[in-house]
Amino acid sequence: MRRLMIILLALLILAALAGCVPGDGKHDDDDPADFWWGMWHGFIAVITLIWSFFSDNVRLYEVHNTGWWYDLGFMIPLFTGFTIGVSRKGHGK
Repeated sequence: MRRLMIILLALLILAALAGCVPGDGKHDDDDPADFWWGMWHGFIAVITLIWSFFSDNVRLYEVHNTGWWYDLGFMIPLFTGFTIGVSRKGHGK
């Protein structure tokens, strides 16, 4: 029963992410992705990368964006995730 609940929760999370991945057609030149969308897309970048292997509609990076602000928002989760993982690796010995 517990395994079924975990699988259902994982499917629910995946379905929720399906509506907010880069390249899903939600953003265009009239409504480009901004800083906060960049933060979200950077946060789910690993999931989006794997998903993009199986779908032509999903991209790792939203091409319709506000430029520098989107880039900054996209990079913050990537850099903080990698630096936290690297800095914790050497502790606790």
